[in-house]
Amino acid sequence: MAIHVNRRTMLRGMGAALALPWMESLATVGQAATGSSQPPVRMCYWYVPNGVHLPTWFPEHEGTLVDLPESLRPLAFARDSLNCFHGLTHNTALTNGDIDGCGHGQGAASFLTGAQAYRTQDAVRVDISADQLYARHVGNQTRFPSLELGCESARSGNAFGYSGTYKTHISWRTPTSPAPYEMNPKVVFDRLFTKGSRGLTQATVADRDFYRKSMLDYVLDDANRIRNRVARTDQRKLDQYLTGVREVERRIQHGAASVELSGAEISRPEGIPEDFDEHLRLMCDLMVLAFQTDSTRASTFMVTKEATDRNYPWLGFTDGHHELSHHANEAEKNRKLREIDRYHISILAYMIEKMMAVEEAGGTTLLDNSMVLYGSGISDGDRHDHVNLPVIVLGKGGGTLRSGQHLKCRPETPMSNLLLAMLQQAGVGVDRFGDSTEPLPGLLA
Repeated sequence: MAIHVNRRTMLRGMGAALALPWMESLATVGQAATGSSQPPVRMCYWYVPNGVHLPTWFPEHEGTLVDLPESLRPLAFARDSLNCFHGLTHNTALTNGDIDGCGHGQGAASFLTGAQAYRTQDAVRVDISADQLYARHVGNQTRFPSLELGCESARSGNAFGYSGTYKTHISWRTPTSPAPYEMNPKVVFDRLFTKGSRGLTQATVADRDFYRKSMLDYVLDDANRIRNRVARTDQRKLDQYLTGVREVERRIQHGAASVELSGAEISRPEGIPEDFDEHLRLMCDLMVLAFQTDSTRASTFMVTKEATDRNYPWLGFTDGHHELSHHANEAEKNRKLREIDRYHISILAYMIEKMMAVEEAGGTTLLDNSMVLYGSGISDGDRHDHVNLPVIVLGKGGGTLRSGQHLKCRPETPMSNLLLAMLQQAGVGVDRFGDSTEPLPGLLA
């Protein structure tokens, strides 16, 4: 007999609560609220700065994806769920008739809004972003309307008359209200796996952190109760989920324990890993867990801020990303840019693989019921160009999207056409978005 529960089903304990994923023995996470057995559609938007090395980004042939280009090869295992695009443009990212415009802030500001950034150093104005429009549509059905994450400090100076805020925000709740991202995995974890939406009770946090307890210690009795009432396949699924939560928690605790409160490290908050690669992967795991438990259906991830000069020494060089993006077509700089592009895609592939492993209703996976957009607001960093943007989408949007293809669009097709098509297929009743002219053809199932 099925156990009838609502979509907010949680494992509960003293001062703590842990959301459950979809299990066949239970009503689906969103089913009780919607009356539908169809899993909800999740929307996830990734941003990388400074453009890419274009010659190794786009597939060679139009149509069905066969061989992926060098920069996208880490996604080969998910090729059937991948859409590549050629010709998408954000004309709204072009400067306001200014010959001295920076390009970085405008590219990030227009990326999910399809709107032009207002030029002033003292105020900001652009438009609502696609993720926030979707959050308005479905946010009342989840604990968090949206989740904004990033892995680099959001501090950035003004440039060429534009506010530095544009370079550090891709999510906009209103034209004048950017949605700041959280970069501390510990803070995100505590928000997601708690009672209510404001975090663990202070007493529980103090007890957990002092004794190095696990979140699971507080909900173990309830977990055992659920395990004894569900089918064997769901027992396995529950155990895998709890193991995954504990693994993320353990890694966050390890990162916090390694913080040295002296010297240069004193400004790094507890919970932010010193290892940037681990930081990225933790944020991916947290996004997957948030989607898996239907804690949110809209998320953005700003890998690093626009115009960042972060370096990647584990790739074998210490040149800054922004410095390399001004490559002047030098072979060695382009080689290093390709390495950075491929590395960023490998982190995306890490998350996609996790999403493919999460089973949902009807034999589908979390990725099947998601749309994951990845890209940059600049195409060629050397030119600060916004034409033919490097953008891909993974997932099938609950069966509403075609995939496994390379779509060559008309030159300078507004990227807003893609954003509009995704919103419409996710159930948002809008006819226009940003500077769109029509929903992008060839994408709809």
